[in-house]
Amino acid sequence: WWERYQPVGYSLTSRSGNDGQFRDMVKRCNDVGVRIYVDAVINHMAAGSGTGSAGSGFSDYNFPAVPFGSTDFNVPNGKCNTASGNIENYGDANQVRNCNLLGLNDFDLSKDYVRGKIKDYMNYLVDIGVAGFRVDAAKHMWPGDCGVLYALNNLNTDFFPAGSRPFIFQEVIDQGGEPITAGEYVGLGRVTEFKYGLELGKAFRSGNKLAYYSNFGEGWGFMADGNAVVFVDNHDNQRGHGGGGNIITHEDPSSYKKANAYMLAWPYGFTRLMSSFYFHGGDDGPPSDGNGNTKSPTFGSDGACDFSSGWVCEHRW
Repeated sequence: WWERYQPVGYSLTSRSGNDGQFRDMVKRCNDVGVRIYVDAVINHMAAGSGTGSAGSGFSDYNFPAVPFGSTDFNVPNGKCNTASGNIENYGDANQVRNCNLLGLNDFDLSKDYVRGKIKDYMNYLVDIGVAGFRVDAAKHMWPGDCGVLYALNNLNTDFFPAGSRPFIFQEVIDQGGEPITAGEYVGLGRVTEFKYGLELGKAFRSGNKLAYYSNFGEGWGFMADGNAVVFVDNHDNQRGHGGGGNIITHEDPSSYKKANAYMLAWPYGFTRLMSSFYFHGGDDGPPSDGNGNTKSPTFGSDGACDFSSGWVCEHRW
C-alpha cells in the first residue's frame, strides 16, 4: 500500500487506472454531488531505483519524468544535518523538515523550480475538477513553503461556483511532546487532529465513561473546531503506524460503528470516514489482479461490499 506514497512522477497513470479514467471518474462524481479530494504527496519522491506504474524510470534524486535532479532535494543541497540523511531525532524540527523521512527523497521546497512543478501538478488536478487536497506529511514541510504551494487556481466552474477555492487539509501528526505542532499549520487549511481518534478509542475500547466526553474537542485541548479534521482511524494508524495508539478499526465492528456514529453526531471538527481493504500484514497492498492492477469492489444486495472482493467499505456500514 505504501507505494502510493512514493511517487516517481506526476502522471495520473497508476495501478488504479489512467488519466482519462481519472477525468471520467471526477466528472461522474461531481455530476452527482460527490467531491474528489486528492491525497497529494508533495513532501518527497520515492527512494531507491526502478520503474513506476506509468513506465517512468527513476533513481535516488533523479526523476526524469518530471524532471527532478539532485539539486532539487535537501540532502544533496546540504540542508539536512544528519550523517545518514534521514530523520534521526523528532525533537529537532530542522531534521524533521529538511531530512529524508524513512529514506524518501525530501524536496528542497525553497526552490522556485520545485515549487512550480508541484503547483503545476496540483493545478492540473484542480482544472480537471477535484475539490481539494489532503496534503500528506505536511509536518515535514515548512509552513511558509506550504503557503506558497497552496496558492492554487480557483476550482473548475463546470462543477463549482465562480471563485471557489480548493479545500486543503494537512496531515500533521501531533500527539504532544515534539517541537512541531499542528497549530503551526492552522492558518493554511484544516489540520488532522490525531488525538481525537486516540481518545475516542479509550471510550469505546478501554471502557472510559462517555459522560467524561461532555466537552470533547476544544475542552480537551484539541485545536479549534473550525481548524480540525477528525477521524476514528486512518490508513496509517489502523496498521500501527502514524502515531499508533489505542485505535478502533473495522476489525472490531461493534465498537467501530459506535465510535463513527458518535463522531458523526458530535459537533466538533470536519469528519472523515475510513474505507479500507482487508489485510493480514502491515505491508499488504489493495486487492489486485495478476498484473498488479487494483481490483474494484463488488457489492451485495444490501449495498455493502462483498467480503470476497477484498474491500471492507466501512463508509457503507
